[in-house]
Amino acid sequence: MPEMRFVITWPDGREETCYSPSLIIRDFFEEGGAYPIRDFLDRSRKALTIASDRVEAKYGYPCSLARNQLARLEAAGALFLDDADARVRCQNFIL
Repeated sequence: MPEMRFVITWPDGREETCYSPSLIIRDFFEEGGAYPIRDFLDRSRKALTIASDRVEAKYGYPCSLARNQLARLEAAGALFLDDADARVRCQNFIL
């Protein structure tokens, strides 16, 4: 199963390299795209759940790395939920 990483920039300027066990992330984000925080978290939730489900379909168990990545994104994103202008930028994909 092809895995990938994607680099994001949080509204405070902090960069983070994220993990996905599937290329599905490219269906939800564009390189250089900036997403309102709630939209970013919703897209991340959908994409990483699909990615984990694909791992489960192939290997019989969900992807703990995808679940952990989602938990980290949701925890970090929670800090910006009160800021209506907060956006997360998807810088690039690393295959």
